[in-house]
Amino acid sequence: MTARDARSLSAEALETLRRRAVAAVEAGVTRAEVARLFGVSRKTVGAWVSAYQQQGDEAFRPKRRGRRPGEQLALSPAQQAWTVRAIVDGTPDQHGLPHRLWTRQAIVELVNRDLGVLISPPTVSQYLVRWGLIEEPRLLEMMRGRVTAVVPRQRKSGGDEWLANADVLWMAWTRPRRPADSRRGPVAGKQNLMTGFRNYFGDVNVLLAISNKGVVFFQARRGPFDTAQTTEFLERLMRQLGRNLNVIVCAWPLSHYEILDAWPRRYPGRVSVRFTFG
Repeated sequence: MTARDARSLSAEALETLRRRAVAAVEAGVTRAEVARLFGVSRKTVGAWVSAYQQQGDEAFRPKRRGRRPGEQLALSPAQQAWTVRAIVDGTPDQHGLPHRLWTRQAIVELVNRDLGVLISPPTVSQYLVRWGLIEEPRLLEMMRGRVTAVVPRQRKSGGDEWLANADVLWMAWTRPRRPADSRRGPVAGKQNLMTGFRNYFGDVNVLLAISNKGVVFFQARRGPFDTAQTTEFLERLMRQLGRNLNVIVCAWPLSHYEILDAWPRRYPGRVSVRFTFG
């Protein structure tokens, strides 16, 4: 953990973390085990212990100072690009994480484990919007503006009953192209690696769903999803949530509507589909 990474925590939380880690080492727990338990590197634990031995309690208190150039973001441009590629290359369980679909928390765990950077779920939300990968503000707007109109409606083609005691999810299939505001890219000026998203990462497609509680679940890949892959996304949602689903579709390619119509027939009594368009 560096001074830059520590800004993901409040001063009080960071001091508490340091005190607990050092106390565990002093009690006889190995530095490697302490690092695993507290989600930091073994090197970081060693630095905290050494500082405590030299400075006493003063070592636990974060030092106040201004940011240096290049420290405005928790993740460097290279780390951001690595994170996007990891998301596009597979689901969290394929990366050894205990999640079936990407969420803000799953990305927190990936970045902490593989990059050694401690970030928070709200910070992940900011990055997802910055990258243009997840259109979360657009989905939230649809949820607020369309829910009263969409729930009573039923599409004749493949329509089914609205399921009682089921989770409601707003779902979309999107294709990131560029950030909503190119000035908010991860690096300034000519090095803005998010300008021209598809040129940099390929033809990325994203399936995503947002729950009533604001939790975003998503999966990304290069190239369009086929029927089997979209069905697998739905099944992963059902397994992760452990519930039947009322799905409200906000955005979907017209050429793939037949996939949505097939879901209620494939999972009778478990999946219902509504539309906010058409």
